[in-house]
Amino acid sequence: MGDVRLEDSWKALLAPEFEQDYMKRLRAFLLQKKQEGRVIYPQGSLIFNALNQTAFDKVKVVILGQDPYHGPGQAHGLCFSVMPGTPKPPSLQNIFKEIEQDLGFAPSKSGCLLPWAEQGVLLLNAVLTVEHALAGSHQGKGWEMFTDRIVRLLNDQREHLVFMLWGSYAQKKGAIIDRHRHLVLEAPHPSPLSAHRGFFGTKHFSSANRYLVDNGISPINWQLTDNPSTS
Repeated sequence: MGDVRLEDSWKALLAPEFEQDYMKRLRAFLLQKKQEGRVIYPQGSLIFNALNQTAFDKVKVVILGQDPYHGPGQAHGLCFSVMPGTPKPPSLQNIFKEIEQDLGFAPSKSGCLLPWAEQGVLLLNAVLTVEHALAGSHQGKGWEMFTDRIVRLLNDQREHLVFMLWGSYAQKKGAIIDRHRHLVLEAPHPSPLSAHRGFFGTKHFSSANRYLVDNGISPINWQLTDNPSTS
């Protein structure tokens, strides 16, 4: 991880985590892989991109993913999102299909979700790094404890957030969320393997905006342009 660059509000909340033994072990693991010449995604400066793009007090919606993409030019620290110019993976294509059904917005050519992050959508993977071509290769190394802490902080210190939990993995991770304090939207994962079992037709995007507006919070514009910046 090197010298961690973290947005100030998150840094204040998460600084103690970097002194924990699990994080020291995780740092040593990543350093070892780097010394072995392994390719790790995303690049170091983008590992905490989700936090750096969406300050703690600006979060409105949380989408929980699992792993970063493990192909070149894809992962940039925002779950489900790919860098501009990269073909959209199947799960992201299905997310766009649901937005079109729900809100009538035609899918953008770009699969970069940075404009969502800039509006307050925390695009958080449970595991923040992965080795090239090895899906799940950094699971169980400590990232899950770190991101559990993020979810708990949001649950405890914020109110009226929307959590989108797609698939059993995200739902298990979100089990601690107080349903009286926040809106929790659950559905099967948007993967082609499961999207037809109930992801399509959930209308999570309009439901999220309705909840935000009902609680005096400005809604998210889910419509993407085709020229996002590349942070």
